[in-house]
Amino acid sequence: MSDDFELDTDDLTRRMEGAMSNLKTEFASLRTGRASASMLEPVQVDAYGSMTPINQVGTVNVPEPRMVTINVWDKSLVGKVEKAIRESGLGINPQLNGTIIMLPIPELNEERRRELGKVAGQYAENARVSIRNVRRDGMDQIKKAKGDGMSEDDQKLWEGEVQEMTDDYIKKVDEALVIKQEEIMQV
Repeated sequence: MSDDFELDTDDLTRRMEGAMSNLKTEFASLRTGRASASMLEPVQVDAYGSMTPINQVGTVNVPEPRMVTINVWDKSLVGKVEKAIRESGLGINPQLNGTIIMLPIPELNEERRRELGKVAGQYAENARVSIRNVRRDGMDQIKKAKGDGMSEDDQKLWEGEVQEMTDDYIKKVDEALVIKQEEIMQV
């Protein structure tokens, strides 16, 4: 009766991929001393009565390695965009030039680099926890199927598959963390 048990590995893979995708988004928001349009993604502007991402009120460009520019489409929002950037905690001082806001990216000092490395480590740990939670869900499904009459051999086979998938994704998280920390520490 339980020979037809089929673990939904596509669902587990999709959920683990979601954890990786979330990690990449969090890593992109970390400043590395290099200009990147994605560093402004978490910044929201109070535009027209609601909180709006910066890329929906202007064009974000990276004209040079240490500069981000925002060409604000509505002149009345320039002050609000500038204020949102100042209050975002990015540590960037916006400079106005008409409707264009220039964001010179300052060099990161050693202490700030170490701090950002720890933040990246925390993001990676959160991703690992998410992946382990997906593994736990998969293992629970297998245990339930064993209770419904699955053979012990099948149980071991499925558990091995789920564990292998988990190990692969944890390895991907660790590799992404190493790359991000090297990027942060690069002068």
